[in-house]
Amino acid sequence: MADAKFSDGAEQPLRLKAESTDDLAVISTYVQDAVGQNSEISWLTKKHRFAVLLNRFRWEDRLTAEQQGRPYERVQSMLVVDSVLKVSAQGLDPSDKDMAFELLSVSFEAGEDGAGQMILTLAGDGAIALDVECLDVTLSDVSRPYKARSSHAPTHPDE
Repeated sequence: MADAKFSDGAEQPLRLKAESTDDLAVISTYVQDAVGQNSEISWLTKKHRFAVLLNRFRWEDRLTAEQQGRPYERVQSMLVVDSVLKVSAQGLDPSDKDMAFELLSVSFEAGEDGAGQMILTLAGDGAIALDVECLDVTLSDVSRPYKARSSHAPTHPDE
């Protein structure tokens, strides 16, 4: 059996689950450069669930779009984190529901017994920290792909 390739998901909605740091690295790759809005963030305290609706760049379709000479695409996706004990944010004003953000990466800092802190790093020195009992993360596409407003794929300067 051959290993899966990045392009294998190009025509299917993504449905990914992360229960390890390796799994989370895959999700982080797919949500890099996703944009969202404060009004689309939900912290369900009693359910220990954090959820955010993102408009993610379809990295898995980038090369095909370039080869076919068609526009890049984005898709709405839900990033859901379960077993969340505490949420804190830096660089976001929760009272400003129209405030937009760009997600750069998702990482995990392990603590004891599988617990730890997930960090959602945002552009402009912002971050959302989630204290979790364990890694239990899902990423699910919830819309059809749509033409990205920008005609360019996101780029990042070399460090």
